[in-house]
Amino acid sequence: MGTLSSAAVAAKKSSLTPKAIISQKFGSKASYKVDEVEESFPNECPGLAIRQKGRCLYRCHLQLPELSVVSGTFTRKKDAEQAAAEKAIEMLGIHVKENNPTEEEAWDELVDRLAYLFSSEFLSSGHPLSGHFRAVLKRKGHLNGCIPISVMAMYDAKLTNLCKHINPEVESNPLGITSIILSAAEKLSGSLLPLEDHLSLKRQSPHPPDVLQSVENCESTLLESFEIQAIRIPSSVNETIETLVLNLSSASYYLDVIAEALGVTEASRVQVSRTIGKASSEIRLYFCPKQQLLDQSLEPLEVHRVQLQGSLNVRASYFAGQEVYGDAILASVGYVWKSANLFHEDLSMRTYYRLLINKIPSGVYKLSREAIFVAELPMAFTTRSNWRGFFPREILYTFCRQHRLAEPVFCIRNSSLGTSTDPHGTCKKLKVTEPIEEGKKSPVLAAAGGGESDGLTGDFQCEVKIFSKCQDLILQFLSTKAYKKQTDAVQNAALKVLLWLNLFFRESNISSEKLSSNAKELGIQFYSEYFLKEFNICSLVHDFWMSFATVEDGLLDHKHMKANDDMLENGVFSLNMGGQASGVNPSSGSLVCIGYTSCLVTEGGMKEHLESNEEFEFEMGIGAVVPYIEGILTQLSVGQSACFGAELPPLEFILAAADDSPTTISLLQRKCSLEHTITLLRVTEPLEDRMEQALFSPPLSKQRVEYALQHIQESHALSMIDFGCGSGSLLDSLLDYPTSLEKIVGVDISQKSLARAAKMLHSKLNSKLDYKVSSNRIKSAVLYDGSITNFDSRLCGFDIGTCLEVIEHMEEQEASLFGDVVLSSFCPRILIISTPNYEYNVILQKSAPQNQEEDPDEKNQSQAYKFRNHDHKFEWTRAQFCDWATDLSRRHNYSVEFSGVGGVGDVEPGFASQIAVFRRKEENPKSVEMAHHCKVIWEWSEGDRSKSAL
Repeated sequence: MGTLSSAAVAAKKSSLTPKAIISQKFGSKASYKVDEVEESFPNECPGLAIRQKGRCLYRCHLQLPELSVVSGTFTRKKDAEQAAAEKAIEMLGIHVKENNPTEEEAWDELVDRLAYLFSSEFLSSGHPLSGHFRAVLKRKGHLNGCIPISVMAMYDAKLTNLCKHINPEVESNPLGITSIILSAAEKLSGSLLPLEDHLSLKRQSPHPPDVLQSVENCESTLLESFEIQAIRIPSSVNETIETLVLNLSSASYYLDVIAEALGVTEASRVQVSRTIGKASSEIRLYFCPKQQLLDQSLEPLEVHRVQLQGSLNVRASYFAGQEVYGDAILASVGYVWKSANLFHEDLSMRTYYRLLINKIPSGVYKLSREAIFVAELPMAFTTRSNWRGFFPREILYTFCRQHRLAEPVFCIRNSSLGTSTDPHGTCKKLKVTEPIEEGKKSPVLAAAGGGESDGLTGDFQCEVKIFSKCQDLILQFLSTKAYKKQTDAVQNAALKVLLWLNLFFRESNISSEKLSSNAKELGIQFYSEYFLKEFNICSLVHDFWMSFATVEDGLLDHKHMKANDDMLENGVFSLNMGGQASGVNPSSGSLVCIGYTSCLVTEGGMKEHLESNEEFEFEMGIGAVVPYIEGILTQLSVGQSACFGAELPPLEFILAAADDSPTTISLLQRKCSLEHTITLLRVTEPLEDRMEQALFSPPLSKQRVEYALQHIQESHALSMIDFGCGSGSLLDSLLDYPTSLEKIVGVDISQKSLARAAKMLHSKLNSKLDYKVSSNRIKSAVLYDGSITNFDSRLCGFDIGTCLEVIEHMEEQEASLFGDVVLSSFCPRILIISTPNYEYNVILQKSAPQNQEEDPDEKNQSQAYKFRNHDHKFEWTRAQFCDWATDLSRRHNYSVEFSGVGGVGDVEPGFASQIAVFRRKEENPKSVEMAHHCKVIWEWSEGDRSKSAL
């Protein structure tokens, strides 16, 4: 494994973009005009003569005083503009100088920068550091005008970067920067004076009176005094984190107030961290080590001997991404760009815990959805239009930023073209490296990062690498699955990495063997030495807060956080459901919208509201909510509600949601639980169903059921089995019509779907009023949990078998295996198989109503037409389906005839759903050996009514 040296990383500087270079030279004289260009390509849909609309591309015209240039075509406007600017630079022969100074040049620039910072010109600038320079002019006595070097280093990026050029080791040692700045200040000995044990600097001569007067006039409107609320984080984990009030004044320097709260005399002793949380925030940690060793006899490069001493503050260090010693104060206060006022806002315990869970992958997702108790990081990425909250790639970027890691590196491979972008993993941004010629598809992408070309299709695989700030490779993942769209490859790869990282944070005491086993299962390779170096402190912080909390009268006993003993499945208890059933139920793949309220409830009935959401939308079946929520929703229909209790989540999640932390902690000292009240507001069916319903009446799904029902009635079948029965829509519909059936069986691999099927069938079969008086003759019903490609003797010898819209959810080789197993071993007298006709997609997708959330690039993708459902592994043309079914029938002594529903068979492009009806030629099927591989999930008989194994 190769790594870059620290020096190389520190020296690496980002150069100006082509547009920035053109702007520097021509300013407003440079004019950019972007035109839309439609991509065209040959028709790829067999049997159709309909022109397919391509993606929308962009071409940029750049007009300069000296020349005019035109870029190639790109999928993003800004890429076209940058390409045009780059072309102009090349044509004009502009030489771009890299900003990579030598060590000697860096020293000279550092001295010049210091001179500028202490100038009157900088004092009146809009730079955040200028606010500190103005504020220290209000300090009394010898401290007047004296500014801490730690503040200069933290608030001026140019100063810090120059120090890193001189010595890269200062990245992890703040006092090393102080040593270098002091050495540079010595070259300005006639202008600058070091004070307070060489931890501060000041001008030897004061600013001119007119400058001081202008500063005073500018700040005359500021409030005289005010209070802000901050958080004190003791260095000992056995001490309580608590809020404190800082009394600030416009007539004093706020860092002196923080220094006093930390128990030191003045601000030069205070170390300041980088911003915590969002980059745009002013939340920082302030701390004072017990002793700061800064030997002035040391050379500036001997920073390894410059140390902070005191007790390591584990919790503060976790937030800061650097070693923090002694007690720390977390506060949101400071000067911001182009403002003379001191920015400030109150911090609460809720803020602290939200910052804490924002360092966990699942916490980032929960906060992005504002649903701490309901949302969960999904287990799968299906489509952009169905995803809610931050996308996986965005979460991974946030995670790396929160832990002070380098940006994650995404590299795309297009296996269909035999190409790989950046095999060495040095790329960091996803951009098109070459313009797309009109009429052609982009051959390759450079890497994955901001603004990918989502419309590109092919067999894309994505590799993810995560590096430390020193460019040590921490982990990498290469997807073994290929995706038709590069954005799907990127998002799925990011999600896999997030799920593994989430496991590490969720199980803080996880063994290295289990962590390695899970990584291997997901295809993740991690380097334990560098991984533990970056994350060893994480488990200490999160394990502490997940196990117990500190309150005024002692530690909160974990037994108080347990719920009632009367538990139902998945930790749920006291379930009460109400409301009239509408018949509209959620299913896997559907978008579900709920309203909910979550409260903390004690055994004595005291209740505190924690979280509520009037409309919370998510996709069913991908783990986007905590498991017991989805389990409850499978039992509800639109308009119905449920109220139930559940075990408490980790304490840090509770306090991240609580508005009143003291009250919440007080309640948690009693036996309490979480109470949810949920209402199912609406269900949006998957895209496949929406497309079908937009064109067909009755819907295509109902037409398939009616087609199967017709054959059941005509065949006078006594027994029927539905392979891949799902939620039992076909079995349920059969009970609404008179048939000769006496036995019905369903098989599926989804226990959730089978549970819903059991509920519906149980209700209908036990309703004497509706069904005992009808001509329905059902005597027994069974639901099995198992794969339809595995042999089970109980599934053999039925009069009729159905498999409606199932095989396309399997890999093609699995579909072929099912065909062999069902016709050679299960041997139904009649078998009906339906599957989508790929050639019909052009009509379906042109008639489908657009979803407002749908990704525009998905609509412009260069694939001929996308599959009807994101879970479809294939969709066959009529010729492909005919070849497959004909071969099966020939090999297994069945006849086969073809038909369909939706559309007209002899009019292009045929039926929307193509159907094959197999009929066994032999009267009696061959005998088979007994084998039971399926599990009975639910069973009903006319005699004993019903019994369940759920």
